[in-house]
Amino acid sequence: MTDQVSTDTAVVRALRKIRVPQTRRNRELALILFATLINGSAVALVQLGALGAIDWSFLIYTAAIAVLVLALHVVLRFVAQSADPFVVPIATLLTGLGLAEIYRIDIAKGAEGWDAFSTRQLAWAAIALAGAIALVLILRNYRVLFRYTYVSGFVGLLLLVLPFIPGLGTDANADVWVSLGFVSFQPGELAKIALAIFFAGYLVRTRESLTSTGTRFLGLTWPRARELGPVLVVWGVSLGIIVMQRDLGTGILIFGMFIAMLYVATGKTSWALIGVTLAALGAFLASRVLPYVGERFTNWLDAFNPDTINGPSYQLVQGIFGLAQGGLIGTGLGQGRPELTPVAESDYILPSLGEELGLVGVFAILCLYMVFISRGIRIGLAGQDDFGKLLATGLAFTIGLQVFIMVGGVTRVIPLTGLTTPFLAAGGSSLVANWLIVALLLRISDAVRNKPRVVIG
Repeated sequence: MTDQVSTDTAVVRALRKIRVPQTRRNRELALILFATLINGSAVALVQLGALGAIDWSFLIYTAAIAVLVLALHVVLRFVAQSADPFVVPIATLLTGLGLAEIYRIDIAKGAEGWDAFSTRQLAWAAIALAGAIALVLILRNYRVLFRYTYVSGFVGLLLLVLPFIPGLGTDANADVWVSLGFVSFQPGELAKIALAIFFAGYLVRTRESLTSTGTRFLGLTWPRARELGPVLVVWGVSLGIIVMQRDLGTGILIFGMFIAMLYVATGKTSWALIGVTLAALGAFLASRVLPYVGERFTNWLDAFNPDTINGPSYQLVQGIFGLAQGGLIGTGLGQGRPELTPVAESDYILPSLGEELGLVGVFAILCLYMVFISRGIRIGLAGQDDFGKLLATGLAFTIGLQVFIMVGGVTRVIPLTGLTTPFLAAGGSSLVANWLIVALLLRISDAVRNKPRVVIG
């Protein structure tokens, strides 16, 4: 009798192992179809609002992106059945909404063909999804990345210095772009992934020394002076990026990512306080020493000054006016004037969407980001090894911090920096990097649910 009960229990467990992953994939498929329906409807509404008719050619191109998303879903059914079911649908919906608004701005500006940002965004979306599919297929075990900790750090730093190599840099406002003749890209977007791998591996190896007993003060255990070395090095590298590349956003992003991962690795609140203090000190010094950073702070604090409203702060003010024009429910897709704001398809994509979708639409978009980030953090916290835990939480926090920096900048909560809003904004480098992050989160989440707990380090 006991043997029969044990056999029945084993059969039930085996069936459950088969059923639960399939349930996740079925849920993911339903959400992908729902996201695709919303994206297609958004493009159609843009065309009806701006043109008064449906242009089926662009809708067909958009459908091709949906086919690639479904291809990623099919791949997950075979090689990562237990992967998180919410990450891909959310990334798909955000990408589609951004594409629809970029297309709307192109219509207003009369841009067509390869000169249109929406055409290039479609091409980059296809490349990004192909890259995500390839990474899911190739990276069967994400733990192999731990072996390449220092290689990843070197690659990350190499990507950051690429714009300074003669013949590769461009004449953009910030030294963050690299031109290969036929295409330009921003290597800093890929650098954040390489540095996240490096930080995760490094902190796993050095966690014991970083969590060693320090001095007790104000109810917190503060690290000893010799443990501050890595933090000061990363802080110095971040300031170097701000000074040499004139890229305030990337410097803040890299330092913030490191401090967040350091806090997760050690559990010490003092590290977070030290990081915030150093970030504030660095921002203050940069605003006093570097003219372009000081100008950003001036535009932030005194945006509506009559002397600057038609000059340096014009973009910020126009974005705020656009959000105000949208009100609660927006003007409707295709019926606003987002093109009045400079670089509306990139830096100011959120105010563009806010004008046509209103406060309700902006709130929905922020909720999508919140769910995406929470799923990433959940994947990390459920991780069975320290490396996967740090990598997943670091990548999720990076997306969250980038959203906060951009949303805070365009709404005048903080000074505006030169980053892109993940998935939404026009920019091939950003889109590719963010979909690679999606692929990494999928691989880690699949391993979390399938493998026994393993300690690395």
